[in-house]
Amino acid sequence: MDMTMPHVLIENVPIHQLEVGAHAEMVRSLGLEDIQLFAAVSGDMNPAHLDREYAKDTPFQGVIAHGLWGGALISAVLGTKLPGPGTVYLDQSLHFSRPVRLGDTVTASVTCRAKNDETCRATFDCLVVNQRGETVIRGVAEVLVPENKVCRPRSPLPKVSLEALGL
Repeated sequence: MDMTMPHVLIENVPIHQLEVGAHAEMVRSLGLEDIQLFAAVSGDMNPAHLDREYAKDTPFQGVIAHGLWGGALISAVLGTKLPGPGTVYLDQSLHFSRPVRLGDTVTASVTCRAKNDETCRATFDCLVVNQRGETVIRGVAEVLVPENKVCRPRSPLPKVSLEALGL
């Protein structure tokens, strides 16, 4: 997915059009650059994520993604697909059941469990599974859903590159 292409439109599902059972997902593969960029942006330099030599002696026996990298994918689905643009997080609980490893391809999905048209709130079941169908993250999110339709060009993002910073 090229997040730098502003000609791509993203649109939401307003609260009055949102249906219980509605579902959306996205698929991403984890590369070393994803881990490095997440570390650079978040400031989480835990060697379990960045140092192959250190990570091989951990219980996971290798470098793994930051847990919230998967959480960020859930946020991306909620903010760009369902309900989509204008959605605001109110609450999130996540359970991490297994690591995401380099080269894993994960599917992050959300399913509307409940909604309240009067308060514009909705609850979503959240799930991230790997390419083997194993659950890596399960959780629940409560969000504020826009009342009105939003259809906007995707905001352009800068091209980002990593320089030798000890990552």
